[in-house]
Amino acid sequence: MSESKWISQMIPKSELISSGEITVVGRLVDASNATLLANIKDCDPKVEIIYKPVAGERPLWDFPDGDLASREYSAFLLSLMAGFNLVPFTVLRDGPFGYGMVQEWIDIDETVDVVEYGQSDGDQLRKLALFDAVINNADRKFGHLLIDNQGVLKGCDHGISFHSEDKLRTVIWQFSSLPLDPEEITLLNKVSALNLEQIFNEYLTASEISALRQRVNELLATAVFPEPSQLRPAIPWPPV
Repeated sequence: MSESKWISQMIPKSELISSGEITVVGRLVDASNATLLANIKDCDPKVEIIYKPVAGERPLWDFPDGDLASREYSAFLLSLMAGFNLVPFTVLRDGPFGYGMVQEWIDIDETVDVVEYGQSDGDQLRKLALFDAVINNADRKFGHLLIDNQGVLKGCDHGISFHSEDKLRTVIWQFSSLPLDPEEITLLNKVSALNLEQIFNEYLTASEISALRQRVNELLATAVFPEPSQLRPAIPWPPV
């Protein structure tokens, strides 16, 4: 067994992603911000990641505070700590082009039609719709649905989330107005029980954290999935 393969098998993947040397191998050209495909050096089997340096972000007029990388990391933290488990492992760290977000690469099942899948009514998709309502995701496209070869769903690209104003834009509206089930209520209660101010103080503004708590309280009070806005576009463009 080679040294790199032995090391890779002994060290958890999360630790390799958090501290291993990053080697950039290409850029995802369809992304509006710098989105780089990379590997963790000297790993066998290969550990692939997505690296988004803050220096490569384009400023957004309606998201003037903070950076997209911190919002991506906040989405991962919330998903992990509340038990949604919908966001690939994510860290904030230095890389070849500076500080930014580094996220585990998900090998997707190429046979799955994400547009068809995204219009279905499966439990995983329903949970993602609830998660997007909680984080106020302004950009849930079909292309942000990652279904692996075991049929497990993850979501990516959460950089324009957590705004203090209602900006929910998503292609997943099929659950609108449906009552939340007990498991979904439990997830919301888990979010509500978190010390959101302490957890997100470094990554979101005080008004964004307050709005996050208010959204959760409103979802618990109404106990239904939100409806599309009639005052602004409710679907991102392009939707894929």
